[in-house]
Amino acid sequence: MGKCKILVVGGTGHLGRRIVKESLAKGHPTYVLQRAEIGLDINKLEMLLSFKDQGARLVEGSFSDHRSLVDAVKLVDVVISTVSGNLLLQLKLVQAIKEAGNVKRFLPSEFGMDPSRMGNALEPGRVPFDEKMAVRKAIEEAEIPFTYVCGCCCAGWFAGNLGQMNTLVPPKEKVILYGNGNTKVIFMDEDDVATYAVKTIEDSRALNKTVYIRPQQNILSQRELIETWEELSGRKLEKISLSDEQWLAPMKGLECDQQMGVGHIYHVFYEGCLTNFEIGEEAEEASELYSEVVCTPMDSYLKRFL
Repeated sequence: MGKCKILVVGGTGHLGRRIVKESLAKGHPTYVLQRAEIGLDINKLEMLLSFKDQGARLVEGSFSDHRSLVDAVKLVDVVISTVSGNLLLQLKLVQAIKEAGNVKRFLPSEFGMDPSRMGNALEPGRVPFDEKMAVRKAIEEAEIPFTYVCGCCCAGWFAGNLGQMNTLVPPKEKVILYGNGNTKVIFMDEDDVATYAVKTIEDSRALNKTVYIRPQQNILSQRELIETWEELSGRKLEKISLSDEQWLAPMKGLECDQQMGVGHIYHVFYEGCLTNFEIGEEAEEASELYSEVVCTPMDSYLKRFL
């Protein structure tokens, strides 16, 4: 396929900006959708302008303007979406890709838990999984070439805080241990997620498949993650073990976003939804496809918090 022209939708987001950076680093002509919806968000505007300074091309477009999306899509070979929040907005993007008719690969906003395995997820945390599945259905019905990249926890949200809610940094004294803390989880530096995602766009082996990010060295239990931090910091943490019943008990009294967080932690750290299945022949594993990628191990990742 050679160097692909890539359109990133959601390029100012947590993962999106890393996708843009990786695409540029690999020499792909990179387009970033500049949505009118940013309004007065000066931080997003400054980030977009920094992308432009690095060689990206900004393309004006909006989910509320179908023609603008079609025109943006016609400029490229590949579309990568990293939108968050209302994931069903991507249905408009699917319509634009179908009408444009030129896209050789579409990566919708996935990257976390595999939504096809989350049909029994707790409410309200099930909502994003259902939305992702609705997008998948639309993609496949439109016969748009795709790759679904998923299967890991972004370290920025799950590793630096040792899996704790309501903080992004390691706790100083006490840590909640989910059950016995031995359930295996996949923790990935977001830069590595971006590297793998961009790798898939030119790879026929990833065409119309799910690619799971599951490098062996990044499969750790919460207990192992905590012990790694204790060794690095030289500080022992008091561990408060909660059973799954204890963890879920106060859920109904929380705000909706906190309920979602509680549910997702339950699925990851109690059920082991990232690792409690084998990857079948219908899917691929990123570190096997791209053995040349050197992933950031979590001991190195956690050193930034010292």
